[in-house]
Amino acid sequence: MEKKIFEMDFRGRKLIVEHGELAKQASGSVLVRYGDTVTLAAATVSKECDILSDFFPLTVVYMEKQYAVGKIPGGFIKREGRPTDAATLSARMIDRPMRPLFPEDFRNKVDVVNEILSVDQDNTPEMTALLASSLSVCISEIPFNGPIAGVKVGRIDGEFIINPTAEQMELSDIDLTVAGTIDAVNMVESGSKEVSEDEMLDAIMFGHEAIKELIEFENKIISTVGKGKMDYEVLDIETELRNEVENMAKIPMLDAIKIVDKLERAEAVSNLKNEIIKQYEDKNIGMDDALLETLITKVKLVLEDIEKAEFRRLVADEKIRPDGRKVDEIRPISASIDILPRPHGSALFTRGQTQALSVTTLGSLTDNQILDGLGVEDSKRFMLHYNFPQFSVGETGRYGSPGRREIGHGALGERALLQVIPSEEEFPYTIRVVSEILESNGSSSQASICAGCLSLMAAGVPIKAPVAGIAMGLLTNGKNYTILTDIQGMEDHLGDMDFKVAGTRKGICALQMDIKIKGITRNIMKEALSQAKKARMQILDLMESVIKEPRKEVSKYAPKIEQFYINPEKIKDVIGKGGDTITKIILEASNVSSVNDINAVKVELEDDGRVIIYHKDKNIINKTKEMIESVVREVEEGKIYVGKVVKIEDFGCFVELWPGCEGLVHISHLDTKRVEKTEDIVSLGDEIVVKAIGYDKRGKLNLSRKEVLSSKDESKKKNKK
Repeated sequence: MEKKIFEMDFRGRKLIVEHGELAKQASGSVLVRYGDTVTLAAATVSKECDILSDFFPLTVVYMEKQYAVGKIPGGFIKREGRPTDAATLSARMIDRPMRPLFPEDFRNKVDVVNEILSVDQDNTPEMTALLASSLSVCISEIPFNGPIAGVKVGRIDGEFIINPTAEQMELSDIDLTVAGTIDAVNMVESGSKEVSEDEMLDAIMFGHEAIKELIEFENKIISTVGKGKMDYEVLDIETELRNEVENMAKIPMLDAIKIVDKLERAEAVSNLKNEIIKQYEDKNIGMDDALLETLITKVKLVLEDIEKAEFRRLVADEKIRPDGRKVDEIRPISASIDILPRPHGSALFTRGQTQALSVTTLGSLTDNQILDGLGVEDSKRFMLHYNFPQFSVGETGRYGSPGRREIGHGALGERALLQVIPSEEEFPYTIRVVSEILESNGSSSQASICAGCLSLMAAGVPIKAPVAGIAMGLLTNGKNYTILTDIQGMEDHLGDMDFKVAGTRKGICALQMDIKIKGITRNIMKEALSQAKKARMQILDLMESVIKEPRKEVSKYAPKIEQFYINPEKIKDVIGKGGDTITKIILEASNVSSVNDINAVKVELEDDGRVIIYHKDKNIINKTKEMIESVVREVEEGKIYVGKVVKIEDFGCFVELWPGCEGLVHISHLDTKRVEKTEDIVSLGDEIVVKAIGYDKRGKLNLSRKEVLSSKDESKKKNKK
């Protein structure tokens, strides 16, 4: 296969696609270079499929290689293991815009694998991988209604930037990822510093204009090296069978859909389906097993189509939602704080049949999370973790490490609340929020944001403003559409869009949009954002009625803090040889026998001289601070001090002026007259008055008792005169 190279100048940076040299046995593969970022994407498709399956088996993989940034993996096993959260989120970011563009009846297994081979932090590997994924599928025989592309959008001083560099992102108030086709946007992911709805919409549209340029480039490549699309097996449903099932199920299905309670509705729909399926099973006793399985699968598919069609007709045409709400009405909401006595902050937020319990924990800065990935950041001090136990939807299931969905929902909540978290200098804590979903009927990620915000305020974290989240839905019917506020599970499952918006009263903090159709227009997004803002204000009203602002003090069970600055050159003195000085301070101040004791005070020393002390007991913090200040106190030459004799030698004695500060009184400086033995003048433990007379060549402090005595003698002589 001949190697072909395609190049374009994309907004001042070179974008190169290579085809025909690497991974030639894959159905489609490309190597994409964007600056020094290099990604290999390979798409493969199975030859056989299970046409009776009820889902499309697509797997998108984003494989971070530590060598891409010149790192060796941390830990005991020096090779890449399970994907990092960042890699999981990147894979989801590729999967979400691609999945809706495969044919609905396609059931062959498809793998899209991205290997991140080199990373230049100024040229986004995630968007490079998205472009590579789209191309690898588009040039293969896999049926796909692409191509798609994506970009990141930042904004500095009111100016939008495509794929901002790492340095530019530090100054940007928007961190937006947009993906879509040449016609419309179909995926949005954003974090922003309270920007307005109109500004966010402009950013999205700005990103889409850049996407169009990339797709034109992709189309040139596809026309040159693309393969013809494969034929695939589909399950045909006879018109007679479809009409028969519709006559049996249509009216009772509508009645079942109108039941308000989620579990009752689900049971009614399930019972109806099972009843009709059983009729077909009973009617076809003796049929070949394979033929019967095919028939029952067709009946199930028709029943699902009826459920979806009746739901959509009910909402789109009659403007009636299953639970009786208006299209712009949120479900009943309630909230409370201090649910748990010992955690540092807790809150419960309930919206309809969705309930989130969020718990905030405060720790020292050393408790931050170490990130062993390819990004610029190597740690973070704010985390939001989302847990979704199966009992929350009344089911049994797997319990273990979080899946892609849990990681994704947690990241969305974290992004929303991060925008209002105080800086490390303002609030030097590591902050962890855990959201436990206790009940779910849609929008649990947004309930986590609301509960998480309340728990932060209850914990005394001085957030800049309360944040609330709402999930919007969409139903389309030709040119007509209906936007739904606060969607529940059925509306998400059977609708066309899941559009999550979180923010303060001032503006948007996080945005996430996934759609099941090819794309949506600016007008639809504008209307959805406006409707979401109205709902957000209602939720913030409730939240502020529960707790208006963050508490002024942290919980009595949370570590208190004291921070102050010392001369950076004195840090080594506080630490001491082998850490002996700081260890002594911690043990003595805390009255414990080990620095690992749960009651031991924590002391953090920063390179700039900042000292941070953590403990639940303010008295222990104060004692620790006094001891550290004693160590770093500067001795003033010529000043007189009272010290304790701590060591006696033939050549003199060592006197401690304060803990951590010792000086030598040479034998010649012990008295005004000649001294034969040190012990003739002082004993161990004696308190004596000395004068600081400077430092020797090795930086050791010299003290003199002789000069103090001489000064006294001079004073006596003057008084006699």
